Amino acid sequence: MMGTDNLFHKRKAKSTRGLQRRAARREAYAKVLIVCEGEKTEPRYFQGLKNHYGLNTANVEVCGECGSDPRSVLQFAKQRYREEKDAGDAFDKVFCVFDKDAHVNYDEALNAIATVPPRGTFVAINSVPCFEYWLLLHYVYSTRPYSALPGNSAGNQVLSELRGYLPDYEKGADNIFVALMGQLEFAKDNAARSLREARANGTDNPTTRIHELVSFLQEIKTAT
Repeated sequence: MMGTDNLFHKRKAKSTRGLQRRAARREAYAKVLIVCEGEKTEPRYFQGLKNHYGLNTANVEVCGECGSDPRSVLQFAKQRYREEKDAGDAFDKVFCVFDKDAHVNYDEALNAIATVPPRGTFVAINSVPCFEYWLLLHYVYSTRPYSALPGNSAGNQVLSELRGYLPDYEKGADNIFVALMGQLEFAKDNAARSLREARANGTDNPTTRIHELVSFLQEIKTAT
């Protein structure tokens, strides 16, 4: 028994030291997880933002390749949250970034995120119909709704419209945040305005909440 007790105490001490090292690497602001549906476009956008504002990798973790639909994003986010909580170093905020587009479990995921414990930790950052609507708002304010047409999804329609302003845009581009940085505040204002208008009209098409996550990350170092 004595040997087993010693082994337990050694493991506990090692775990405590590991936790202390991780906490030392972090800065004083919140520990955040950003889980994206997209494999490249959204994660690279937020990595670009993270680099631009000098956010600590130990504070802000960005994950892509987390599944192809909103439910998969939430499942991955819950798993990562549980892993860090079990290690004694839980995330303060978990942002689930996904599109509505044609996902059949979109509403289910939204409702689930609102009830995941602990309340207020998990936040949906959803775009209707897709992330590219957020990028489009860097150029123009538009509330024209998008509906799928034969052979032309709502997401593809937004993409075509975006390329009217940004001809070389390709999904997965790794410099998109920096390229659009000059229009960022304009886009944030447009996104907040379109969200208010959509609510007033009882719709969600088109809307995005990307601006809410962008603002959170911009202010994270000074938030109390």
